[in-house]
Amino acid sequence: MNTVQARSRSAADIADGDDSEFLAALGARVRKLREQRGMARKVLARNAQVSERYLAQLELGDGNISIVLLRRIAVALGAPLIDLLDTRERSSEQALLRRLLDRLPGHRLEEVTSRLINELGLEEDARKPRIALIGLRGAGKSTLGALLAQELNCRFVELDKEVEREAGTSLSEVFLLYGQGGYRRIERRCLEKIIDSSERLVLSAGGGVVSEPETYEILLAKCFTVWVKASAQEHMSRVEAQGDTRPMDGNDEAMEDLRRILSAREPLYGRADRILDTSRQSVRASLKKLRQAVSA
Repeated sequence: MNTVQARSRSAADIADGDDSEFLAALGARVRKLREQRGMARKVLARNAQVSERYLAQLELGDGNISIVLLRRIAVALGAPLIDLLDTRERSSEQALLRRLLDRLPGHRLEEVTSRLINELGLEEDARKPRIALIGLRGAGKSTLGALLAQELNCRFVELDKEVEREAGTSLSEVFLLYGQGGYRRIERRCLEKIIDSSERLVLSAGGGVVSEPETYEILLAKCFTVWVKASAQEHMSRVEAQGDTRPMDGNDEAMEDLRRILSAREPLYGRADRILDTSRQSVRASLKKLRQAVSA
């Protein structure tokens, strides 16, 4: 057997064993990114201009993958195409570092390494003047954040409202005009401006901020973060009590979707400095716990 034949047979053997595993891993990767971003399959399919059936087959590992359609999905998810194709499990830190290093010229590596060490190595006490509340809608971030800022006599900022002010339109319009990726870019730009202009503040961040590694790393490095959490049922009932019935409109699986999002994001939210569970708690009791968390 010559060398060419040997290589061909080896490649065929590998393909027979690995193709189905790769497709399954790719589908799982797409589904995980979609759920972390809180996107329904129908929404992602519409934004990526692919059929919902194609997306379902892709997530199940059954699709005949087109690189062009896969690229559309990556853009709609606001993720580099390589993040979908590289199906190895990576932490958000590893993914962030990989992207940073890929973009840097060699002569800047030493400088950037030094800056990362200084910025990401900030002690907890140094970050406490800036308090960031993270978590899904309905946990109580805005209510508790405004009350805490009043007590601390500092600025209270809702990141979503800053995005609307920056874009000059509502969040729903931002998503329609710029897509998920465009929204995330505006969000990061706003966060950087807020941090640069505020030595002391209480910040309420959008629920999906943890899904964008670079933005989340800025938040963790510069702010003292508190994950404000609640049960899925309380998240839903509180949002509805505010007069927003959209989570239930035309979607009988809304509660199950919410539970999947919570499950997918839990490891990311869990990186916060403190965790505050507001389930079955009054605003007064939750505020007391939040006050204790940031002053401990």
